[in-house]
Amino acid sequence: MAERRTTTYGFTRTSSLLQARIRQASETRGFAQSRVLTHWPEIAGPQIAAICRPVEIGYSRGGFGATLTLLTTGANAPMLEMERERLRERVNQVYGYTAIARIRITQTAATGFAEGQADFVHRRAAAEERPPSPEHKRAAEATAEGVGDSGLRAALERLTLNRLAKEGRDG
Repeated sequence: MAERRTTTYGFTRTSSLLQARIRQASETRGFAQSRVLTHWPEIAGPQIAAICRPVEIGYSRGGFGATLTLLTTGANAPMLEMERERLRERVNQVYGYTAIARIRITQTAATGFAEGQADFVHRRAAAEERPPSPEHKRAAEATAEGVGDSGLRAALERLTLNRLAKEGRDG
């Protein structure tokens, strides 16, 4: 009898051990593509992923036109509502066809019944924040130049700096 040789020396990849369980758990929630769950920040984008989580995909009786349910906080629901169509298109790109016809937004408190299950990140860590560039600082000061109230002037400068910083990240 020939001696059997293996390259893994009796070990099995962790991914192959967990793959069936992950698929089973995600399919019970309607996620035929578990990638929607595991790669949510890449699919939705970092800003949208920070304010919501996919909870369930419900299928209609005909099999077409599934509904993706997203969990978010009440304060972020209007923002998510504006991004609904773009998000639906991005999720459908994962499936390769129009699997998701509707997106339902479910609101919850930031803490409460979903304690530990829905971690919504609202601010970047202090290490990620960068001081404004001198050009942005000058532009913000120029925008608020004619405002007499110091508190209002400072708020307008912060708003301008935030907008310029966001444009720099997006564009």
